[in-house]
Amino acid sequence: MGTVFPNSISVPTTGKENPEVQSEEELDAGALFVLKSEGSWLHSGYHLTTSIVGPVIFSLPYALALLGWVPGIICLALAALVTFYSYNLLSVVLEHHAQLGKRQLRFRDMARDILGPGWGKYFVGPLQFAICYGAVIVCTLLGGQCLKFVYKLYNPNGGMLLYQFIIIFGAVPLIFAQLPSFHSLRHINLFSLILCFAYSACAVAGSIYIGDSRNAPVKDYSINGSELNRVFGAMNGISIIATTYGCGIIPEIQATIAPPVKGKMFKGLCICFTVVLTTYFSVAVSGYWTFGNMAAPSVLNNFMDENQKPLLPVWFLLVTNIFALLQLSAITVIYLQPTNELFEKCFANPKMDQFSMRNVVPRVIARSLSVITAILLAAMLPFFGDIMALFGACGIIPLDFILPMVFYNVTFKPSKKSLVFWGNTLIAVVSSALAAVGAVASVRQMVLDAKTYHLFANM
Repeated sequence: MGTVFPNSISVPTTGKENPEVQSEEELDAGALFVLKSEGSWLHSGYHLTTSIVGPVIFSLPYALALLGWVPGIICLALAALVTFYSYNLLSVVLEHHAQLGKRQLRFRDMARDILGPGWGKYFVGPLQFAICYGAVIVCTLLGGQCLKFVYKLYNPNGGMLLYQFIIIFGAVPLIFAQLPSFHSLRHINLFSLILCFAYSACAVAGSIYIGDSRNAPVKDYSINGSELNRVFGAMNGISIIATTYGCGIIPEIQATIAPPVKGKMFKGLCICFTVVLTTYFSVAVSGYWTFGNMAAPSVLNNFMDENQKPLLPVWFLLVTNIFALLQLSAITVIYLQPTNELFEKCFANPKMDQFSMRNVVPRVIARSLSVITAILLAAMLPFFGDIMALFGACGIIPLDFILPMVFYNVTFKPSKKSLVFWGNTLIAVVSSALAAVGAVASVRQMVLDAKTYHLFANM
C-alpha cells in the first residue's frame, strides 16, 4: 500500500464485485431482524450523530478548564481528526470484506474474521456489550437528573427523589426499545440530530449572555490545584475529550446501509462530523470563555449561582433541559441495539416471520427486562458515571482508537516503510497509553468520590 488517505484506498477485487451480503438463510435472527440493511447514507449520518453527539458535550468547558486554552483546543481538534480517521478506517475494512463476499455486520464479526474466533467471542463482544449497556444506564441516569432539574426549577422545596425521576424517564426508552430494527430508528435519529443543534445553541447563547452581562464571573484561565492535581486533572480532561467522541457501534451502523455500501459510510461520517465540529467547539469555547477555571463538570450547572438561583430566564433553562432530555431518549435506544441484536439471535427463530407470535413475545419480554434492569441499576447506582469513566477508558478507547488501526494493518498489510503503517501504529500506541492513564485517573476519582456512594443516593 502507498501512503494514501483511507477514503482513497483502492480495494483489491476479483474483477467484478462479489455479493455484499449473505443470503437470508445464512443470517441469524439478530442480523436478519435487527441489523436490516435497508438504509441510505443519510440514515447512517443520523445514526452516527446520535451515537456520538450527546449532552455529554456540556462537560467540554470543564475539560478545557483542566487543560487550558491551547492544550485544550489542540486536544479537541486532534481527537476529532483521529476519530474521523479511525471510523473511516473501520468503514474501509468493512467495505473490503463486503466486496470479497463476506459482509461483516457486527464488531465481533470483524474481530473473529480478522484476528481470530477468540477475539470476537471473549474480548470484543463482551467489551462492546459492557460499553453499550453501560451507556444505556448512564443515559437513563442523566435523563432522571434532567427531569429532577426541571422539577426543582418550579418546585425548589419539592420532596421527589432522583430514583423516582429515573423511573419516569425510563418509561420512554421502554416503549422505543420495542421498535423492531436499527433501521426503524432513522426518523427518531434525524430528530435527535436537530436536537443536538438546539441544545448546543442554547448552551452557547446562555454562556455568552452570562459572560457579557454586568454580573459576569471573573474570567480566570489559570489551572487550579497542586502540581499533582494539575497532572491528574490534565489526564482527566484528555479522557473526557476522547470519550466524548466515542461510538463503539460503527460496524452495526454500517450494517444498516443497503448494498452496495462503498463510499456511503464516508458520506454519513461527513454529516456526523459537521455536527460534531459545530457543536463541540462552540460549546467548549463559549463555556470556557465565560467561566474559565470555574467551569463545572456540566456547563448547565454554571447557569445557576451558588444559591442555586438561575442566572438565565427559567423558561430558557427549561427548554434547554427538555432538548437534552429528548435526545437522551434517542441515545438510550440506539445503544440498546447491540443488546437487542444479541437477544434476537438467542431467542428468535430466523425461519419464521419477524412479527410472528413466536418471535414477538420473546422480543418484548427480553427487551423490556433489559430496559427495566438498566432503570434499576441507574436508580440504585447514581454514581455510575464514575464507574462508566473507567469503562470508557478501558473500553471506548480500545474499540474506537486501537482496534481500527489493528484491523486495517492486519487486513491490508501496508508496507512497514509507509506513513499509513507507522501512523496507525503510533495512534494505537498513544491510545493504549491514554487508556491506561485514563483508567488510573478514573480510579482516583472514584476513590475521592467514594464518601458520596450509597444505594439510591439523591444526587
